[in-house]
Amino acid sequence: MKVSFADDLVNTRKIMSRFIVPMKGSPFAFRKDEAYEALKRSIAQFGVIEPITVLEPERYVRTDGNYQIISGRRRYEACKELGIIDIPTRVLRMPADDALIALIDMNLCQRTDIPPSEKGAAYKLRLEAMKRQGYRTDLEEDATSAQPGQKSGVTSIEQLANESPDSKSQIKRFIRITALEPELQKMVDEKRIALTPAVELSYLPKEAQRNLITTIESEEATPSLSQAQQMRKLAEAGALDMDRIFSIMTQPKPNQKETIKVPVEYVRQFRPKDSISQLQKFIQDACAHYAKYLRNRDRGAR
Repeated sequence: MKVSFADDLVNTRKIMSRFIVPMKGSPFAFRKDEAYEALKRSIAQFGVIEPITVLEPERYVRTDGNYQIISGRRRYEACKELGIIDIPTRVLRMPADDALIALIDMNLCQRTDIPPSEKGAAYKLRLEAMKRQGYRTDLEEDATSAQPGQKSGVTSIEQLANESPDSKSQIKRFIRITALEPELQKMVDEKRIALTPAVELSYLPKEAQRNLITTIESEEATPSLSQAQQMRKLAEAGALDMDRIFSIMTQPKPNQKETIKVPVEYVRQFRPKDSISQLQKFIQDACAHYAKYLRNRDRGAR
């Protein structure tokens, strides 16, 4: 994806932070991670080197007009925390759909840490915006010709695949997981459920998904691809109930290794804000640290 704003640039100037807001409908969440903290330290020391990019309000001369952020959300949030009132800003004038597409494209191209659920929401929004612009949005493999008034014989998903870091089939997978319940999407983001079985689970009715969430929590196990495929097949036959889900989820898995279970609530008392993957690393690091302590203690006792 190549994003160019040369024809849309109005000007570059400083704008008060209270007139700047995140882009409406943005699929990307703001997170205060280590990269953000490093950025904030840099801005505190050197200031904002690269201006943020915003969409000009329709009536920008009004005092309550807001400039929506196209690029630079982290820089904006860091400035707010640091008490920087006037933020260097590149102001663009373009249709709202173009601005949303630009925001999505820049994130997809520049970031490698986008969670699957956000990537799926982003691709879905981009396709909807492309539809409003006249592109074909059917996802059928055999669609080849354009209808009158449409821009080309290429479907929007094919166009998107040509411009994005993901293939057409991978884009479809990301979009499919937007049909999952939020709790299951979070498990995909935390890598507790792989993308391929997540796609299979996305075809389950909402009630079946909620029953699956309950079973995952009680059994502390997530479904494999084979288990997800079994549940989808039963759901399509109208035969998937709570008992069937429990039966499938308690099946022994091939090459299943012994595990030690530690209640999440116990570990969260030490790291209340960590994700599941971060808690797992904390436990591993704690074990390694304690093992080192025992070795040093044993040497001192000799």
